[in-house]
Amino acid sequence: MADITVIGSNMIDLTAYVDRMPIEGETIEAPEFSMGFGGKGANQAMAAARLGSDVNFITMVGNDDFGKQQLANYEASGIRTDGIGIGHQASGVAPIFVDPTSDNRILIIKGANKELTPAVLDEKVELIKNSKLIVLQQEIALETNYHAIDLGVKYGVPVLLNPAPANEDLNIDYVSKAAFFTPNETELATLTGMPTNDLDEIKLAAENLISRGVGNLIITLGSKGALWVTAGHSEIVPGMKVKAVDTTGAGDSFIGSFSHYFAEGEDVPTALRHANQYAAMTVTKKGTQKSYPTKTELADMLVQPV
Repeated sequence: MADITVIGSNMIDLTAYVDRMPIEGETIEAPEFSMGFGGKGANQAMAAARLGSDVNFITMVGNDDFGKQQLANYEASGIRTDGIGIGHQASGVAPIFVDPTSDNRILIIKGANKELTPAVLDEKVELIKNSKLIVLQQEIALETNYHAIDLGVKYGVPVLLNPAPANEDLNIDYVSKAAFFTPNETELATLTGMPTNDLDEIKLAAENLISRGVGNLIITLGSKGALWVTAGHSEIVPGMKVKAVDTTGAGDSFIGSFSHYFAEGEDVPTALRHANQYAAMTVTKKGTQKSYPTKTELADMLVQPV
């Protein structure tokens, strides 16, 4: 039995570090460029694997050199590749622009990720049902996520759904079947149609989802930590203060590390506290997966001044 089965996207990140964002019609020079492995599904699988989880990854890579590089990356990182297929399209790519404040803007071109269909999941049922936790995001088709949730319910495997990027068409009836639902403030606003400008507004929007059947709602708040809400309970788990260099992939590192700690047997508040620490360490380095530390590296980083 694997600890975690991640079902989701893979991308090649094309990251430009810019002094400022160009305005319409303007061309400016970027001082630095980096290419690396990304995609929300792949990032979350990588974070969990780096911490020591036994991870299945169900995805579709492209029929190109990028796809071959992705497979080699997963194998080298100890992620099981039984669930990875090779699509008919080119690999997904994500142009990313990071400004001096470490904020980012991201485009995604899905490519072969579009070929991750419900039928593919039916071919991988043995992997899915023999897991402690299923982890989903939204860079793949909603129908595929819905089918994954149904399979989790059928086989008694809890599901974590990370609604990133937000999709207004997301069916809350399906969300309520998941054990964990993990939006950030922006995604929470999109899904509820309610403002989330401060903590009071965030709690009101959270209560809206709880009233509609969501069980465990975890709202990621960036450097402020995370808000865990269930029926009759609300708790903030504070984040860590660090000097951020690049926040790209920080949310994915949080989800992947939380999944690892929860699958290891930690209770929710403890797993959230550890996930906050892990995500904080990743933003102190540039890149996405390349910023994700192993368990040993994390221990060393946490004893250093930040």
